[in-house]
Amino acid sequence: MSKLLGLACLLTLAAPVTASAITAEVARTCDAAASKAFPPKQVGNPAAGSAKGSAKERRDYFSKCVANNGKVDDAPGDAPKDTKADK
Repeated sequence: MSKLLGLACLLTLAAPVTASAITAEVARTCDAAASKAFPPKQVGNPAAGSAKGSAKERRDYFSKCVANNGKVDDAPGDAPKDTKADK
């Protein structure tokens, strides 16, 4: 019986640690950023889809925002890297 109890305690301690939940503030910030980056085709109708990108791209954007604690890089992907003015 004591071996079984010891094994149960060992398995309890060896259980993987669960990920922490995101805060409501970060979720709101990321949802607003995702809505701005992927506007709906028809305002007020979420079933109409997005005017830009796909649902997977929006989820990826939201996940990246959450991973960065609410901060996203909104620079367009085709923008030039060099921002110096031509002389």
